[in-house]
Amino acid sequence: MNRDLPRTNEKAETDSKKNDFFHSLTSQIGSVGKIEIARDSVSEPVIRSWCDAMSESNPLYINQNFAEDSKYKGIIAPPAMLQVWTMSGLHLGNQFQRNSEDSPSAEVYQLLDDAGFTGVVATNAAYHYDEMIKPGDLISGSQKLLDVSVEKTTAIGVGHFVTTETTYSNSHGKQVGSMEFRVLKFRPGTGRKNQQKSSRPKPASNNSTDWFWDACNNKELRIQSCDECGNLQHPPAVRCLLCGSVSLDSVAATGKGNLHSWAIAHYPQVPAFNYPLIVGLVELEEGIRLVSNITDIDPEELEIDMPLEVHWLDVNNEFTLHQFRPKENERQKLESRNDKIDKDRDQSSVSDTNESEAQNVEKQVSKLDPAKVQIGDELPISPVEITTLLIVSTALATRDYQDVHHDPKAAQSKGMPDIFMNILTSTGIVSRWINDWAGPAIEWSSIDLKLGTPNHPDDTMTLSGSVTEKTENGDQISLNISFLGKNDRGVHVSGNAEVLLLKNSKQKE
Repeated sequence: MNRDLPRTNEKAETDSKKNDFFHSLTSQIGSVGKIEIARDSVSEPVIRSWCDAMSESNPLYINQNFAEDSKYKGIIAPPAMLQVWTMSGLHLGNQFQRNSEDSPSAEVYQLLDDAGFTGVVATNAAYHYDEMIKPGDLISGSQKLLDVSVEKTTAIGVGHFVTTETTYSNSHGKQVGSMEFRVLKFRPGTGRKNQQKSSRPKPASNNSTDWFWDACNNKELRIQSCDECGNLQHPPAVRCLLCGSVSLDSVAATGKGNLHSWAIAHYPQVPAFNYPLIVGLVELEEGIRLVSNITDIDPEELEIDMPLEVHWLDVNNEFTLHQFRPKENERQKLESRNDKIDKDRDQSSVSDTNESEAQNVEKQVSKLDPAKVQIGDELPISPVEITTLLIVSTALATRDYQDVHHDPKAAQSKGMPDIFMNILTSTGIVSRWINDWAGPAIEWSSIDLKLGTPNHPDDTMTLSGSVTEKTENGDQISLNISFLGKNDRGVHVSGNAEVLLLKNSKQKE
């Protein structure tokens, strides 16, 4: 008798159900949805709100006088807002639900939701810009379902990738752009990042070190001492490293010292620790050095010989570990210095606000000379602080009311540790950074993004990039820019942008 037959039949039945489900998902591939017309025309207040949230200062988007003197003869909408105009937003306080009969992707999303794939993250977006959009334009979009992947196992969960293409037109029927968009619909709790964080590993102990860890459990830092010659040593050993005596004891340390050196652990990342992880070599007042984590300070604030003091980490009420942090007076200095930086920044902001509109425009004009740009030229590295305010305000400015972008509990219920930045914001921030480099004369052809590690509150995303292609056609220069945005956990966004500049577009200072 074949005992494996029942299990074989169960697997075959499961595979059959999966195949039937996948067939239902793919049956709509190629279908085109109903043309969706924006509820409102493009308007300057919506453009300005978006620019405020993204910190976008291109005067073509926000300065009427500057824009009227340009070839556009008035304000234009940032190309990165292409998707915004037909976003459904809220309807009388409720999240609008698209009719599955009108949208092929809505039907697929509903099938996936019903099957438990309730988590959603955008993973890719490719935007192509055909015409500038101006206030008064009424934008419509028509969506086509391009693909639904087989079930995939990813870092955040098991799920299916759904790819759509939307073409956008104005009220005259002229195409203004298109977007290829991919999302992952996944089952919360099925990915590595959703596993419960493990606790700190307990230090190994033996007869030679038990006394040290027992002292730590009592929040006392002790150093091994030799009864014969008085030598102090760490880590503990079975005999004196100076005279060889086995008559050993210990003395209490003050717990004060200085930072001798340090290293920042970035990879591999162990779930029990928070990153970036600072590992320091601390020289105690007693002249002994020991390795310990350095906490309560940002890596860029570390200094050789910085005064430190011990503090204690209780791990699940099972054991206690020593850690070091800047001494209280040193922390006060750091806080005072940071407060001064914040105060100076606030004063600078007030000063900027009080400047005339003409002065603001002057500051926004790029000094880039397009004719001198070469392949390999690097764009300025730009760190972007990811705050709750940034994530929420930009989500609202892009008319994205998905709860995972403003409600931590909702985000956690869908498999994420916290709220996270939406892909429209990633597009907007990258576009703003390139605009700042190139200047207001920039014309956008396309931008293609791939998302990786999410941006959560308290992250810092650092943007970098370079010119990878340059083509000249008369007075026009086409540039391809490769870019990367990384946070402490990895790459958040990567991709390429194609922009056009005029050789004589350099502005006077």
